[in-house]
Amino acid sequence: MKAIICTKYGEPEVLQLKDVEKPIPKSDEILIKIVATSVTASDCIIRSLNLSPLMKIPARMALGFTKPRKPILGMVLSGTIEAVGDKVTLFQTGEKIFAHTYMKFGTYAEYICLPETSAVETIPENYSFEEAAAIPYGGTLALYFLQKAKIQKGQNVLIYGASGAIGTLAVQIAKYYGTMVDGVCSKSNFDLVMELGADLVIDYTNKDFKLEDKKYDLIFDAVGKKKSSDLKYKNALKASGKFISVDDGSPGTKAVCKENLYKLRDLLETKKIKAVIDKIYPMEQIVEGHRYVDKGHKKGNVIIRIGE
Repeated sequence: MKAIICTKYGEPEVLQLKDVEKPIPKSDEILIKIVATSVTASDCIIRSLNLSPLMKIPARMALGFTKPRKPILGMVLSGTIEAVGDKVTLFQTGEKIFAHTYMKFGTYAEYICLPETSAVETIPENYSFEEAAAIPYGGTLALYFLQKAKIQKGQNVLIYGASGAIGTLAVQIAKYYGTMVDGVCSKSNFDLVMELGADLVIDYTNKDFKLEDKKYDLIFDAVGKKKSSDLKYKNALKASGKFISVDDGSPGTKAVCKENLYKLRDLLETKKIKAVIDKIYPMEQIVEGHRYVDKGHKKGNVIIRIGE
């Protein structure tokens, strides 16, 4: 099969298309023919190892010193089940699914094997593979952090980075919970964020950028650039308000689990959320896809089309 291999840490050009051995499912695994994946911020960080000097040492220990030990990157996918192990009972061949592999990676390839108990769910009818691939990454993180902050109906919620992969789904999920949502993004993304359900949109690029006089019950930094000590945000919280950021530790399997993916599937099926896709690249243009995401201005998701 064809796969994108990360040959070393560095610029997008370190990603190379190569032929590798096609995996064979174990008795408890499903073999998935991947149709689409997404270039996430996490993929770009792992590829580049663009971290502070303090963080690079533990990152190399966890991922590999000169290059990733698992050279096929990618955390999310959509595709079709091509084969199942003889002990698999939850899925059958031919089913269309979407999944999050987390630290197993491996979705920048034509095929992958996953245990049936992994974060895998069937795709609701009338949704494309590209749309399905745009949900697991931002969706699991948005759901995890909003639930961790104990989001409740009637709260005033502010989402910083409302037009990104996590932010676009955070806006929609927060509205699903019955909150009033203000989104922070650039002016060029106002229409998008309003369309997703935001009650107010604030332009962070304005040199006079400031929050409204209202106080928030919850501020969610969906980008990871802000700190709770930032007075602009600290002063905007109610006395009992909470600030939470995607930088507040790695949620790990608490976020990437079958339960959360099932919840996202339900929200898709009932049209409470929808995918936001900026660009779609073919597998052969993975370098261009990473280069675009590296710029930091994408709207929602950048999808890579792997197969048919």
